[in-house]
Amino acid sequence: MKFRKKPVVIEALQFREEMRTKGDLPEGVFIVPTESEGDMPVIHTLEGDMIVRDGDWVITGVKGEKYPCKPDIFEMTYDPA
Repeated sequence: MKFRKKPVVIEALQFREEMRTKGDLPEGVFIVPTESEGDMPVIHTLEGDMIVRDGDWVITGVKGEKYPCKPDIFEMTYDPA
């Protein structure tokens, strides 16, 4: 079986490294120390903590949840509303 995603309008903001250095992080993004990479921007998602990289989109889901999305996946999945 195949399914099509329902058209849902979401909010999203593209994360840039300069946001981290300026201390102007998107809502839901926190700086967390990691053993392997030092302090990293992280989002607490329904699936667990996820690191946010430069260029990732921070999406607010239909229930207010936050999660990161890689730029190529975002471009294939979303159009401006």
